Amino acid sequence: MTKKALIIEDDKSVSQLIRLYLSDSGYDVIEFNDGIKGQDYALSNNVDIILLDLNLPGIDGIKICKNIRKVSNVPVIMVTARVDEADKLEGLDIGADDYVTKPFSPRELISRVNAVLRRSEKKDVENFTSKSKKLRTENFEIDIFSHKVMIKKQTIKLTPTEFNILKLLMENEGRIFSRDQIINEVFGYDFEGYNRNIDTHISNLRKKIENIYPDQKNLESIYGVGYKFEN
Repeated sequence: MTKKALIIEDDKSVSQLIRLYLSDSGYDVIEFNDGIKGQDYALSNNVDIILLDLNLPGIDGIKICKNIRKVSNVPVIMVTARVDEADKLEGLDIGADDYVTKPFSPRELISRVNAVLRRSEKKDVENFTSKSKKLRTENFEIDIFSHKVMIKKQTIKLTPTEFNILKLLMENEGRIFSRDQIINEVFGYDFEGYNRNIDTHISNLRKKIENIYPDQKNLESIYGVGYKFEN
């Protein structure tokens, strides 16, 4: 079945370039140059992936992504001129699946679209076959289907990235993951210049855990190597 891609981008030359490469790669493409109209379409129609600019007239891409995430897990790739790490982290933490900065290689963008869709389809299969799958230790519990995390029987609210990192480490208890390995497993491939930001995600995750479980020693940093979860 042909995949449907939605572009929300106010720069017509950029949106037309993305449309051209997506169409040539076999996608059906819907295109909006206005944030509000694009959001309305995204919230009322089924699409397979959304390519979303941040600086849009009417409503910015961050708000659009937040609104989409309230009702849908459709893959979202942010395509933007904002290059600051803080913008990248905000975009990923509110639920974007990838973050591409302008100027970009159209071929690389298509590769990322394909990679995000492959990961999404894999997750759908995993959810379908293991709706009740849970990871449990003495003090931790993760419900993979509902994305619910409990520590010492108290619910903890994590960003999607924090959840996926904790899930990865718990699924591979005792194994040490480097920053690059975490990026590859969680996002599917390297983010150039992004590996140090994994430290920020780990630090935030550890703080949230320690708010409930101050004496936790489960999430360990191995100096010069990486991170692991040990029960």
